[in-house]
Amino acid sequence: MNSNNKNYSIEVRHLTKSYGKEKTVAVNDVSFNVNAGEIFGLIGPDGAGKTTIIRILTTLILADKGTATVEGLDVVKDYKKIRSSVGYMPGRFSLYQDMTVEENLKLFATVFNTTIEENYDLVKDIYSQIEPFKNRRAGKLSGGMKQKLALSCALIHKPAVLFLDEPTTGVDPVSRKEFWGMLKNLKKQGITILVSTPYMDEANLCDRIALINQGSILKIDTPENIVKQFGKILWAVQGKNMPKLLIDLRMNNHIGSSFAFGDAHHITVKDEKYTMRELESYLKEKDHNEIVIQPAQVTVEDCFMDFGVGNFSSINS
Repeated sequence: MNSNNKNYSIEVRHLTKSYGKEKTVAVNDVSFNVNAGEIFGLIGPDGAGKTTIIRILTTLILADKGTATVEGLDVVKDYKKIRSSVGYMPGRFSLYQDMTVEENLKLFATVFNTTIEENYDLVKDIYSQIEPFKNRRAGKLSGGMKQKLALSCALIHKPAVLFLDEPTTGVDPVSRKEFWGMLKNLKKQGITILVSTPYMDEANLCDRIALINQGSILKIDTPENIVKQFGKILWAVQGKNMPKLLIDLRMNNHIGSSFAFGDAHHITVKDEKYTMRELESYLKEKDHNEIVIQPAQVTVEDCFMDFGVGNFSSINS
């Protein structure tokens, strides 16, 4: 598949992938484009198909159907060229734990026929933070330091496209914030970034996102546009018995979607004439007390949940 648009770093057309004898569908007819120099997010829960898509694009596995290109190179025909021109950071820390920080970085540089010195300007803002520990074994690093080392190794050969598979899973909030700051700086250097994450708050840090669940794309747009297109009444509801409250909210015919959101339940209201007072009366009849109902600010997670995809694991900050 040849690209007809030079502004696309990644083009995906009708990718499908199944696993096992039962042909469990992991990716179902997925299509999207990633513009050159943007941060594009694949946003969805565990098992949504994010890792499979990234593994296909990094030429680690083959799709059953469909086509894809990275920097105009076909992921099947041109896999060798793609492997030398992209950076890949898998979800699980996969560097050599018994080797030191410096040894790991030197090894990756050697594999790509380069040196740390040659591309140090690209990784210095990241690597400088762990360089004081360059003689420490990688297995002894903290989660945030492992993350920085893995990113440095993925960048040491100056890739045109960077693939990050759930890079902040299990990382503390401070390190997560630092990491996204690093990605913004890499974007300024012209690197295209495709990142997957189950964290909805990270969706807002991407230029565009694809909401994905059960192998299918639900929506592709900027986070701002997705929120603007919500178009429904959204309330936050609290009470003393939150588990029972959620059950009773879902039994109310005036309510569309309802799900737990932090310390409240977010609900959409089907009938714009239905009032908070009427909902409060309904809940009191169900023996709820300490009821608080108020308008809620729409987030990307609310949009995701409104598709009716059920429970979703996220961190809201």
